[in-house]
Amino acid sequence: MTNAIETMRVAAVQTVSGGDVEANLASAEPLVAAAAAEGARLVVLPEYFGIFGLRATDKVAVREADGDGPQQAFLSRLARQHAVWLVGGTVPIASGDPARVRSALLVYGPDGRRVARYDKIHLFAFTRGDERYDEGKTIEPGRDVATIELPCGRVGLSICYDLRFPELYRRMGPLSLILVPSAFTATTGAAHWHLLLRTRAVENQCYVLAAAQGGEHPGGRRTYGHSMLVDPWGRVVAELDQGLGFIVGDIEPARLANVRAELPALSHRVL
Repeated sequence: MTNAIETMRVAAVQTVSGGDVEANLASAEPLVAAAAAEGARLVVLPEYFGIFGLRATDKVAVREADGDGPQQAFLSRLARQHAVWLVGGTVPIASGDPARVRSALLVYGPDGRRVARYDKIHLFAFTRGDERYDEGKTIEPGRDVATIELPCGRVGLSICYDLRFPELYRRMGPLSLILVPSAFTATTGAAHWHLLLRTRAVENQCYVLAAAQGGEHPGGRRTYGHSMLVDPWGRVVAELDQGLGFIVGDIEPARLANVRAELPALSHRVL
């Protein structure tokens, strides 16, 4: 984390996306505009904001070439229009495997240019009764850890299931903020969402901003919602339960410095 960081207002947009890309983008657009109107300089959209279909293969059918496609054009346009850093939680980007995509978090700057890409490394799998998921069937995993420097300091990029792997964030170095665009299931979210987000904030002594899917999707799948901003002490600054909306809050350098001065855990690491 650099010394000359600024207080920065951030926002997490919560959606309940379906299988129609155009309709999903139209639903998200006014939420981005409203967050920017409230002073957010960084706005994060959740995982699968553009496509949450009935079948896992639906996202493969609407995959985009890297640098070209409706979801990427949407992100670029809104970032430029509202002069914000805009994060597309995931966009399905074509991979070398025609049956799978890269699940890519894309960051666009206030001028509309893309400034970062992170491909989801950890792929979700879960089986309980009739509830079954295996992202590895339609997603090719990424390999590279990614961070970006913003006015609030160094920001770590991650996606949903990555949240369960603390070693990923340790590899990023000292952070001001971790981003976690997600689509946690209602089952796993109720059990672990708050616990994991607050733990990542406490152990890394940084803010965590999570933009979530929150509601019922095609086929009856339910996501947990609860988009939130957590501070470095593990305190929930802002939270939205279910449905469409957004939360805003500030990344405060003084808060980061105070927590690290009172409890210098990061400097005590020996491994």
